[in-house]
Amino acid sequence: MPQVAILMGSQSDEPAMEKAAEVLEEFGVEYDLEVISAHRTPEKMVEFVRDAPGRGVRVFICGAGLSAALPGAVAAHTDLPVIGVPLDAALDGLDSLLSIAQMPPGVPVACVGVNNARNAAYLAISILSLHDDVIAESWAAFREQQRR
Repeated sequence: MPQVAILMGSQSDEPAMEKAAEVLEEFGVEYDLEVISAHRTPEKMVEFVRDAPGRGVRVFICGAGLSAALPGAVAAHTDLPVIGVPLDAALDGLDSLLSIAQMPPGVPVACVGVNNARNAAYLAISILSLHDDVIAESWAAFREQQRR
């Protein structure tokens, strides 16, 4: 059962977002990887997000460039944690970063650095570790290895 849903607005975002999938695989965390656009397929996005908890999803990672609407749109339809990955589609990703980071109060989206899907996956793992002892052990071992 996937615990993380990795969403991207376009197939062209996949090379950047695959980095999150690689990290999740290293930790043995199952995930869904989907192309779902907040603008082109909004009904599909809402249905996917609303049905996700029933499929086991506990965290969303959303890659977004240009208008960077996907993370915020997902957050508007779920109470689960949403992590935004600003993608460098224009203006060196600064426009995407600001769009994701400037969410209105009460609709939080965590935001990692531009094109840093790996950190989004690490954040998802740290969130999942709060309620999963196996993931918590792996996460603690990884962090200890980094310290060394």
